Amino acid sequence: MGGGVRMRTRNRLDTGILPTAWASSGSRSGRYRARPLLGAVLATLLVPSPLTAPVQAQSSTPSAKKPSSACASDNHRAFDFWIGTWDVTAVGQDQPSAVNRISREHGGCVLREDYSTSGGYTGMSMSFYDSGRDIWHQTWMGGDGAALFIEGGLNKQGEMVLSNRNTPCYKDGMPINRITWTPHADGSVRQHWQASKDGGKTWTTVFDGLYVRQATQPDR
Repeated sequence: MGGGVRMRTRNRLDTGILPTAWASSGSRSGRYRARPLLGAVLATLLVPSPLTAPVQAQSSTPSAKKPSSACASDNHRAFDFWIGTWDVTAVGQDQPSAVNRISREHGGCVLREDYSTSGGYTGMSMSFYDSGRDIWHQTWMGGDGAALFIEGGLNKQGEMVLSNRNTPCYKDGMPINRITWTPHADGSVRQHWQASKDGGKTWTTVFDGLYVRQATQPDR
């Protein structure tokens, strides 16, 4: 999701709008450390070591993991443009203030977000396509205890748009949170979080940030 400021702002806008119920051992004595030389040699020969195993080339991005057949449809892959390790720069700033890692997990059925700011704020989310309801869902939890549940899908422009207004728990009169992820031709992604207190008539920006992929993309 991204944006520490956005979570603190959401607390002020949206306190309690949704229920949270949604959806090595210690050191050993020297006699255990000291093993017979022969046993150590046999263990080395019989058990493959990561130091001696052939080095395998890593993929340039976490998105290279092959999805399972259960989650390989176009709908399941609709949010893949967000996969990667990103430097996040808020509008109005000239330097990144956060790092966000989005990885494909569990056979490609889940996108996991791990977010951290330079100021020490952290949070994570789980996003997935719910094929039974034909909708994308995201659950976010921040280190400040603030939760957010949003749903939606791609619009005609290819943007992922998720909102708490689309969830079964939303009731008329509640503040609306809407987050839009826009993929750019250069590979970057804009994340724009907006909130409304008047049923969507007017909107304020909670967070607006640019995601730029880091040069080195570790595999996960």
